[in-house]
Amino acid sequence: MGCGTKEPKITQLCLAAIQRLMSHEVVSEAAAGNIINMLWQLMENGLEELKLLQTVLVLLTTNTVVHDEVLSKAIVLCFRLHFTKDNITNNTAAATVRQVVTVVFERMVAEDERYQGIVEHPPPVQGNTNRRSVSTLRPSAKDAYMLFQDLCQLVNADAPYWLVGMTEMTRTFGLELLESVLNDFPGVFLQHQEFSFLLKERVCPLVIKLFSPNIKFRQGSSSASPAPVEKPYFPICMRLLRVVSVLIKHFYSLLVTECEIFLSLLVKFLDGEKPQWLRAVAVESVHRLCVQPHLLRSFCQSYDMKQHSTKVFRDIVNALGSFIQSLFILPNLGNNAALSAPAGSGAQGSSQGGLGPGGINSNQTTQAAFEYRGTWIPLMTVSVQGSAKATYLEMLDKVEPPSIPEGYAMSVAFSALLDLVRGITSMIERELAAEEGAAAEFRETHPGQQWQPQPGAHQVWEEMVSACWCGLLAALSLLLDASTDETATENILKAELTVASLCGRLGLVTPRDAFINRHLQGLSLPPHYTLTVLNSNAASLTGKSYSILGQTVQIISPSSESHQQVVAVGQPLASQPQGTVVLTSKNLQCMRTLLNLAHCHGAVLGTSWQLVLATLQHLVWILGLKPGPGGVLKPGRAVEGPSTVLTTAVMTDLPFIANILSRLFESSQYLDDVSLHHLINALCSLSLEAMEMASGNNKEPSLFAVAKLLETGLVNMDRIEILWRPLTGHLLEKVCQHTNSRMREWGAEALTALIKAGLAYKHDPPLAQNQRLQLLLLNPLKELSNVLHADIRQKQLESVLQILQSQGDGLGPGWPLVLGVIGAIRNDQGVPCFFLPFSESLIRTAFQCLQLVVTDFLPTMPCTCLQIVVDVAGSFGLQNQELNISLTSIGLLWNISDYFFQRGEAITQDLEREEEALQKQAKEKGETLNRPFHPAPPFDCLWLCLYAKLGEMCVDPRPAVRKSAGQTLFSTIAAHGTLLQQPTWHIVVWKVLFHLLGRVRTSSTTADKEKIESGGGNILIHHSRDTAEKQWAETWVLTLAGVARIFNTRRYLLQQLGDFFEAWEVLLNHIQSAALSKNNEVSLAALKSFQEILQIVTPVRDWDKAGDAFTAIGVPPVLIDPLSAYGPGRPLVRSDSLVERLTRYNGAELQAPPPGEESALEDSALWWSAWNTWYRTGTDSTRPPSGPTEKFSFIPSQPFLTALIQIFPALYQHIKSNFSMEDLKKLGVILHGAVSVPISSDASPFILPSYTEAVLTSLQEAVLTALDVLQKAICVGPENLQVMYPAIFEQLLLFVEFSCKPPQYGRMETKHVANAKYNQIQLFAPAEWVALNYVPFAERSLEVVVDLYHKTACHKAVINEKVLQNIIKTLRMPLGLKYACPSESTWKLAVSSLLKVLSIGLPVARQHASSGKFDTMWPELANAFEDFLFTKSTPPDNVSIQEFQKNEAIDVEVVQLISTEILPFANFIPKDFVGQIMAMLNKGSIHSQSPSFTEAEIDVRMREEFSKVCFETLLQFSFSNKVSTPQEGYISRMALSVLLKRSQDVLQRYVEDERLSGRCPLPRQQVTEIIFVLKAISTLMDSLKKTQPENVDGNTWAQVIALYPTLVECITCSSTEVSSALKEALGPFKDFMQPPVSRVQNGES
Repeated sequence: MGCGTKEPKITQLCLAAIQRLMSHEVVSEAAAGNIINMLWQLMENGLEELKLLQTVLVLLTTNTVVHDEVLSKAIVLCFRLHFTKDNITNNTAAATVRQVVTVVFERMVAEDERYQGIVEHPPPVQGNTNRRSVSTLRPSAKDAYMLFQDLCQLVNADAPYWLVGMTEMTRTFGLELLESVLNDFPGVFLQHQEFSFLLKERVCPLVIKLFSPNIKFRQGSSSASPAPVEKPYFPICMRLLRVVSVLIKHFYSLLVTECEIFLSLLVKFLDGEKPQWLRAVAVESVHRLCVQPHLLRSFCQSYDMKQHSTKVFRDIVNALGSFIQSLFILPNLGNNAALSAPAGSGAQGSSQGGLGPGGINSNQTTQAAFEYRGTWIPLMTVSVQGSAKATYLEMLDKVEPPSIPEGYAMSVAFSALLDLVRGITSMIERELAAEEGAAAEFRETHPGQQWQPQPGAHQVWEEMVSACWCGLLAALSLLLDASTDETATENILKAELTVASLCGRLGLVTPRDAFINRHLQGLSLPPHYTLTVLNSNAASLTGKSYSILGQTVQIISPSSESHQQVVAVGQPLASQPQGTVVLTSKNLQCMRTLLNLAHCHGAVLGTSWQLVLATLQHLVWILGLKPGPGGVLKPGRAVEGPSTVLTTAVMTDLPFIANILSRLFESSQYLDDVSLHHLINALCSLSLEAMEMASGNNKEPSLFAVAKLLETGLVNMDRIEILWRPLTGHLLEKVCQHTNSRMREWGAEALTALIKAGLAYKHDPPLAQNQRLQLLLLNPLKELSNVLHADIRQKQLESVLQILQSQGDGLGPGWPLVLGVIGAIRNDQGVPCFFLPFSESLIRTAFQCLQLVVTDFLPTMPCTCLQIVVDVAGSFGLQNQELNISLTSIGLLWNISDYFFQRGEAITQDLEREEEALQKQAKEKGETLNRPFHPAPPFDCLWLCLYAKLGEMCVDPRPAVRKSAGQTLFSTIAAHGTLLQQPTWHIVVWKVLFHLLGRVRTSSTTADKEKIESGGGNILIHHSRDTAEKQWAETWVLTLAGVARIFNTRRYLLQQLGDFFEAWEVLLNHIQSAALSKNNEVSLAALKSFQEILQIVTPVRDWDKAGDAFTAIGVPPVLIDPLSAYGPGRPLVRSDSLVERLTRYNGAELQAPPPGEESALEDSALWWSAWNTWYRTGTDSTRPPSGPTEKFSFIPSQPFLTALIQIFPALYQHIKSNFSMEDLKKLGVILHGAVSVPISSDASPFILPSYTEAVLTSLQEAVLTALDVLQKAICVGPENLQVMYPAIFEQLLLFVEFSCKPPQYGRMETKHVANAKYNQIQLFAPAEWVALNYVPFAERSLEVVVDLYHKTACHKAVINEKVLQNIIKTLRMPLGLKYACPSESTWKLAVSSLLKVLSIGLPVARQHASSGKFDTMWPELANAFEDFLFTKSTPPDNVSIQEFQKNEAIDVEVVQLISTEILPFANFIPKDFVGQIMAMLNKGSIHSQSPSFTEAEIDVRMREEFSKVCFETLLQFSFSNKVSTPQEGYISRMALSVLLKRSQDVLQRYVEDERLSGRCPLPRQQVTEIIFVLKAISTLMDSLKKTQPENVDGNTWAQVIALYPTLVECITCSSTEVSSALKEALGPFKDFMQPPVSRVQNGES
């Protein structure tokens, strides 16, 4: 009532009171109606409008009593107040309306909550009227429904159904209210069908209808079109877009189809032909969508993934892209000045001029902007990342379209793009992560089963990416190219790479590659940079145009005049570098992003790695980063790039870039296996390209790929197996074989570094337990051996050395590979010549490795590898590059053998275990086990391999190696042979020793005889080694001696082998061929070996010293008489330089024979085999050359012959039991031959005794010794042996003849050194050959003969074979020659020998007179006497009287022998012989003299003594009273009468001559003769006196007395000498002065 007064004051108070009541909730429903009616009144009267509004608001907000019509009336009241003339009222009313509308809907929400949980069944709807029945709604809902329906009616300019009383309404306000309801209460519409129906049936058509002017409008289209088009109206359009945003945001699921229309409209609004403001608000709306990725996903599911549906999502993205492009391509027509100058600088500001290539002038504050082909668009900050804060969509108060600042639309579109990318990727990645989590959980709970992800989700993600990538790529590329601001660039790059990595994760290869490619091609590399690997991939993208909304927009290629700061100038990486390239800061920024992508999303790059890496490689190249140890890149300038310029900015950045690069590859350890393979493959193909570029020139190659392969390998050591093969395969087959040395070097560096790191890495399980991995790691090292480049091999070997030093102990099963690498060096002999200059250093390095192995690692390696070690060491011995290494490797083999010896048991066990395993395997496979020396046990095989290797070196072309190897071989066999099992010795003998001997023999006999001038460098070669033949001779000597020593020391062991006899024969055969070789050194050594195997020798250790001394003074070994040290009785000594070393091991050099086997050595077959060898050797070596000898025919040396003969005595001891006459003859031939051999003149001073002494040479000694041994053996042997005596005599007598008749050696011309006294000078005469002085030898032989005859005269054989006769016959020669003998001693010895022999032999002869065995001897003897006593040779002039007297005494001795030994036994002696002797005595008794004597010597020279003895003997036997046979008496008488008659004649002639001569003295001879006759008469008289008278024949007396007158006649002679002799002769006649007593004898008167 108070209000009804319309009194202002009262009204105010009343209204306040009513408000107070309402706030205490004391108003009933009816009261509320009254109050509203009252307020209506006031409103119509225009009173207290603000209070009215306040009251309505309080009424509606404090309680819920106002419903239906009352409520509608209240709302209408507020609307009415909104359209008053008063601005304040209007605005208050607008606010109230908004609040009231909110309250209505809030009541409905509260009501719904109250009824929650009560299920209602709405009655079935009758029909489908336009106005849905609201009878089903609860009260508040009904109010809300009616209100919303009327709002739609009002906006559509239709009459309301419920808000009765509305007078006017604006569309803008209506749209705002609709938007707020839709935005604030989406639940209402979604929960209640009635409201959803309203949305579909009323709101959407309304919006579409209101949009139509905007759609049809074309900016700048001529107004001449047929119907004038309604212009778009900014307030409505903007509000419509807001409504659309809300609809799409909240009710998309209800309004799928409608939203498709809205979105298509939105996209159309972005067209360039629409007004600027429209495009701006459209972009803002699109931005709003872009920050809601879930919504975008729904679009994609609902449209893009449905057939026959608009690809809405794709269109939105493409529209954004083309919108951005259109901003660059179609600048606003009316706004050119603003577009071409930076904002804020005014139109007159520096347009293009301010932008030089160095960037915006530094005095201006740089504004972020995009600049493209002259179009410059600033970039503003429009909203916080991830939220779409719109500017123009919020301008609800503007009626006119605002002016859009330049760059605003671009900035919003840019943000929208970034937010779109960010939203989608973060959403998909979250879901992916959730899915992976679920999968992991599932795998834990259900270990056996496969996880099945929902396929739908993946499809949606893939579809979203597929739909948007083209547009994004186009837009972002363009923006990136135009960007001048680092932050913007950074954001664009981030977006690009985010998409790329997302594509990667979803496995979408094409978009992923496109993004990366675009990124690389446009920006990481400078413009115009040609990059083949990219172009091929990019062509497929750049060439395409993407259709965006029907417009064809070409992807714009990178602009070249991009105004960027230049940071580096470098050389492009190309086969033919053209000029230089410029890097800008943006390039570097891109590079960093790229690194980031690779770093963080490497796992999804897959095949794009190749693109990424190619780019990085080029940048690294341009920036001049070079690889360092471990593959890390460091700033370092290429020599080839003089044109490189780096700004300081980059210089400081380089370490950072290098660091990221390294980190990138370090992060490869977090990649999964597949991604890692992609990375490796990419690096490999990159490397291949770099190699192609580098081949054929020696320019610096790009090492990026190789270095990074190394780095990747190093950080992925824990799973190295999966990448090892591709990694090492590439390095091995491609890089290490490359022609460019730098490339190769890095390949090898990378490979070896990887191997070393792999071995050093602590794997799990450790390598020791994971043999397969270890072999895998080591295999490439071995493969490197196939590379022929020396630098690679050097690297390989150095790394082996390092591996040995660091991991040698743990190599285990890898040893064969490592050893294979070390040993491979030797086999490179046949490689191309460019390799050889390095081979020495290679061999040295390899050998260092081997030495290390042998010294440190033999105990740690598996025993099966020991054989490889032996092989490798052997191969170093055989390499011919480095002599010292060959020699040292032989030493290593000795060390290895020592090791075998010490660790024998352990090695044997290991090898046998291994062998069992192998045999088992072989058995399973059904194969036979095949290893060298098979049947021998494995440990023995090891030894055999060692021996075989040494054996090979024993025939090396280099003498030093042969010598060293030979000594080592025989030492090892001697030292460690005891370890071998007996059957193995069979192999040693046949396969090792004899095989070796055979090869050495062949090489020696075929060796070159050319003189070698010097031994390389300045080494002089001794003349005893100056031909290959001589050097081989040394080897032969060494080998033969070694084998013989083994046969000797291991005799008892070898004899137990089955074929010892065959082996013995073979050995003897070798000895024989060596002995007969035309080399003194070899032949002599062969005999030494012969002596050794016959065990003539006990190996003593000291004899090389004499030899060494000789060699030191330069005497060739050939000339030293090796056997001169001992006479026949002493044992032969043998050198053994290694014996000391060996005795350490064996304790004794010779094995003692096992008990009971002493007889084994006596095996006669062996000895006879040896005898045959000796015989053949002797025969062949002493056989004189048959034809006329050429100068070069070979003549054996004295030491050789001596040694040969010295073997016989010992040999004979073993064969004497069966030694036959035949054999003796053979021996004789050899002895004779040996003695006959002359010596060469240059050797004679060493062998011939000096001329003053008469000694035998050793050879002659040996010959006599041999015969001596024989005769001694015969002496003690059984009787049947004695038949050999004559043969021995015969042999000796032959030698005796040498004294007068030296032997001939074939038809050789020799100088004789006969009696040295006369021929001293000849010793040094220039003759080829000198015959020996045989006199001492012959004389010694003669002594032996006498001695032997002394012992054997009575032996049957000696008698039967007429030995005595032969002796006499032989002696006849020196006796006959007498003074003509070469040596005076000879005939004297011959005489004395004859006397001795006769004193023994004559009694024997007489004894056997009757047998007739000696008949032929007598004449021989007579002749001998005759020749000697009446020699034809004259004594030399210089013989002194004393000498002559001595000689005469010898003659006298002979006569005395006749008188004592022969004549007394005349009756046993043939008559003729006695006659001869008598005649001789007769001849001797008459003085014979030579006319040359001086007066003084005449007495002596007359041989008076001799004549006297002869005469006496004659007389004695003339009157011998022992005449036993008439025949003997007759001889005596005959002799006497001869004598007397002769005396008578001489005397008578003398008397006559004396008378005739008158005063002249007679010739001296005649005087002498008469004196002798007178003396003979006086002697005869004496004899007659002494003789028994009856013994004297009457005739004799008559003759004697008849002399007397003649004697008397001589008295007148004038010579006093004759007178005195006459006196003596006449004296005895006084005895005849009385007649004898008895005159009767034998009955005769």
